[in-house]
Amino acid sequence: MNSIGENCNELKKQYDTCFNSWFAEKFLRGKTDDTMCAPLFKIYQQCVKDAMRDQNIEFKEIDSDHLGSDKEYKAPPSS
Repeated sequence: MNSIGENCNELKKQYDTCFNSWFAEKFLRGKTDDTMCAPLFKIYQQCVKDAMRDQNIEFKEIDSDHLGSDKEYKAPPSS
């Protein structure tokens, strides 16, 4: 899948490759330190934020923590 910003596609590919390598070679073997891809992720994340801004997409919600808050989606109670 392509990124939201066309100019972010190569960064996404690099991050996906790093993540897949980390997942297969480290995480599945019990090594949960995920810092090896963090620099690539930060660069890719900034590119996506810039692309969203360029397309007038609000991104303030992606920086909010919804888990455990009133904003967290909850299924309606069953009758």
